Amino acid sequence: MVSDKKNRILDFVKENPLLSSKEIHSGLNIDVGYSTVKRILTKLISDKLISSVGNGKARKYVLSPSYELFYPIDVNVYFEKEIDERKIKDRYNFTLIRDVIGKVKLFSDEETHQLNQLQKQYRQNVNRLTKAEYSKELERLAIDLSWKSSQIEGNTYSLLETERLLKEKETAEGKTKDDAIMLLNHKEAIDFIFENPNYMTSVTIHKIENIHSLLVKDLGIDRNIRKRKVGISGTNYQPLDNEYQIKEALRDMCKLVNHRESVFEKVFLALVLTSYIQPFSDGNKRTARIISNAILISNKYCPISFRTIDSIEYKKAMLIFYEQNNVTAIKDVFISQFEFAVKTYF
Repeated sequence: MVSDKKNRILDFVKENPLLSSKEIHSGLNIDVGYSTVKRILTKLISDKLISSVGNGKARKYVLSPSYELFYPIDVNVYFEKEIDERKIKDRYNFTLIRDVIGKVKLFSDEETHQLNQLQKQYRQNVNRLTKAEYSKELERLAIDLSWKSSQIEGNTYSLLETERLLKEKETAEGKTKDDAIMLLNHKEAIDFIFENPNYMTSVTIHKIENIHSLLVKDLGIDRNIRKRKVGISGTNYQPLDNEYQIKEALRDMCKLVNHRESVFEKVFLALVLTSYIQPFSDGNKRTARIISNAILISNKYCPISFRTIDSIEYKKAMLIFYEQNNVTAIKDVFISQFEFAVKTYF
């Protein structure tokens, strides 16, 4: 009920900018008290969805510059429309990194507190483990991450078949050679970031390219920054197709990630922006997932396997970011998967 009122007020402010709280209350035409409207307006400011202009009785309300990032989107309702029916941002947004994401906190105070408490729990749990026990848990997570990250990309191996392949080098009957190679590449890339825990202390284009090269080895996929156009299944969003603009976008991303104090924001930015920029001809999302884990490892934070996220739900969350520059769905994925990792592996 509260969320309905919140959305009604938000929609009203969107359609009627620069009104006072009293004007908003009288214009809403719903059964809600003035004090409730003021309380919801305060919460909307806290959630970075609206901003206030002026003080006291002269205070007016408008959508915040970061409104599109955080506006609540119902994923199921959003995808009721077919690909060609959705009204989207179909080109790369040049202002997104520098002027929008670069100027806001991505996690609310409540979300930040939740993530910090989980990280605290992770550190406490790890401190109780022997070196051998910790290595065993990392191995288990590495297998799960290799499987899920590959599954998201269409790999047909089951988790048990993946474990057999990665531990015993036994391929599954009826599966393609490329499926096996993809999984083995994932494990090699994950082992690399575990064995080189300081690798992503700072993020650079060169390091991103190195991770990508490990992931696409022997798969017939071009390495290094692409020089041609690329399409993304399920969306009409078209990433940059100019090599120099792609490199500039990656430089902007690296600078933003490296300057953020919050480790969780560093990780989340790498996850979504690498996928959004699509710097390679293929293998972008899997590269983003491994880079994100490399940043977690470099900062002694709990790595993430993504094991329980449904592949379709993951893709939908990313498509919403591509098409609307909205982080709400993929942020929910990130938080839930970090919680799962802390409570499952360590």
